[in-house]
Amino acid sequence: MKLSIVIPVYNEEKTIETTIRKVLNAPVPPGISSREIVAVNDGSSDRSAELLNSMHSDVVRVFHLDKNSGKGAALQHGFSNCTGDIVLIQDADLEYDPNEYPVLLQPIVDGHADVVYGSRFLSAGPHRVLYFWHFVGNKMLTLLSNMFSNHNLTDMETGYKVFKRSVISQITIEEKRFGFEPEITAKISKLKDVRVYEVGISYFGRTYGEGKKIGLKDAFRALICILKYNLRPYRKTQ
Repeated sequence: MKLSIVIPVYNEEKTIETTIRKVLNAPVPPGISSREIVAVNDGSSDRSAELLNSMHSDVVRVFHLDKNSGKGAALQHGFSNCTGDIVLIQDADLEYDPNEYPVLLQPIVDGHADVVYGSRFLSAGPHRVLYFWHFVGNKMLTLLSNMFSNHNLTDMETGYKVFKRSVISQITIEEKRFGFEPEITAKISKLKDVRVYEVGISYFGRTYGEGKKIGLKDAFRALICILKYNLRPYRKTQ
């Protein structure tokens, strides 16, 4: 099987080179024969575009959006350009460790899962201690999402999500920013016979001073997205 790693990039000049190197060297379980990186520059205003272009190759495929459109828009562009059998989302800021790919990919490689979420609340690995109210907000949004989707996830907002391409290709992402997380969760729950698993992961979070971008308005948008995409009748992508 071929693995596609989609990396949305917005003003990550400090970490993007290291991220791509780590992704290229990350271990994968037996059964993954090749990989590609699909990096989408989301209208960055720093040197991210220049650095990405310098790393472009047959394995590292670089795409540029003309203006900053948000994480959801960058991911949708990346998904539409993937050629792998499995699609994994990797943030460019190194809050999530590529060395944990074997844990994320094994349920799909073994034939148990169609979708895997990496939960920051199931792992005994290291977790940076940060914002209490972010933790509370995450738990509340995950609970509400579970109530509507009838899932029992522990971390709906996780940045580590993995899909069979046959699953993600059925879905069109409409949310431009971080509303992607509850949107994709709701839409997956409406697909027939899709097996969703969770695995524990480590988390090396950033402060706002270090470049963290998600904020209070994104939490309110996530609430709207949970209601919108769970209550709206399912419409299959054409």
